This record gives sequence, structure tokens and C-alpha cells, in this order.
Amino acid sequence: EGEDKIEYRAWNPFRSKLAAAILGGVDQIHIKPGAKVLYLGAASGTTVSHVSDIVGPDGLVYAVEFSHRSGRDLINLAKKRTNIIPVIEDARHPHKYRMLIAMVDVIFADVAQPDQTRIVALNAHTFLRNGGHFVISIKANCIDSTASAEAVFASEVKKMQQENMKPQEQLTLEPYERDHAVVVGVYRPPPKVKN
Repeated sequence: EGEDKIEYRAWNPFRSKLAAAILGGVDQIHIKPGAKVLYLGAASGTTVSHVSDIVGPDGLVYAVEFSHRSGRDLINLAKKRTNIIPVIEDARHPHKYRMLIAMVDVIFADVAQPDQTRIVALNAHTFLRNGGHFVISIKANCIDSTASAEAVFASEVKKMQQENMKPQEQLTLEPYERDHAVVVGVYRPPPKVKN
């Protein structure tokens, strides 16, 4: 009587980069109860629904997806999950959805575009609080199919550093995804206080 119903859900690492990163042993995804998360490349919302579970009723997930077909699924998902705010826009143009989104604690990105670090940086500059975190999934051959995956990851990390994004952790997503890595880091970290 009056007990909360508990639902257990499977989270497939072969279909979710975030699940793959967690099972791969990533130290910290920085997504926690009450967090405000900007999710770039939300697709039809499978991983978004799990992020929505983690942040809970006091958190918010702003889910940005450019494809109208996936966007429809996302909008339907948001009808059932009130902490998801679907944004059907191109993540390359954060000014187009600036009015919909408040400052966030974390950006999660799975956009698989050649300029994806720039896309994340633009959104970080617009929405990510100083000292906030980012989790970026990088698909190497999407950025440069002629270079080795390691070289691509290293070059993307350099681009992040030029944008006040400080990578703290990087891991590959084998055996769940080939030539993918996840990079986790902090945005505009506060200066360390010297004693």
C-alpha cells in the first residue's frame, strides 16, 4: 500500500555509447540526480531515457536532435517523461534554441559529425556552466577515415583544449563499438587555490 513501484530496465552497451563507457570502466560520467544535462545527438531517445532515469524528477535532459523522424520519437518520449525537453534543431546552431535551454551541468554528445568537437564547444560556450563537465563520444572514421583512430582521438583532444575544455579521461569503447572513444572532462575549471 502506497509503495513506489520499482522498474528495472536493460541498458544495452551495444546500442548506447554511454552504457558502453560505463561498462568499459569510465571513472565518472558526472550525470547524477538533480543534474541538468544537454544531450546532443539524442536520436530517438533510447539513451536519453536512461539519462532521464538517472537525473530523476529534479533533473532535466535537454535532448537536441536534428532528424525530424527521430525527433518524433523523442517528442513522444517526452510526453511520458516530463524531465525530457526535446529540441528538434541542428546542434551546430545553439543560438536557434538559446531561449529553450538554461545553463547546464553536463553536456553529453554523440553527434558523429566531422566537426563534432566544434559543435560541442559552441554549445559549451552557450550553455555549460564554468566547472561543468562534458562527455563526448568520438567516432574516428567519421572525422578522418584515413588516419588511425588513436591519431584522430589525440587531435580531437587538442581541439577541446583550445576551447577551454579540459579532458580528464579517455577510453575506447571496445568490445561494444570499433574505433570509438569517449572523452570526459571539465569546462573552464576554476583556478586552483594556492595555500
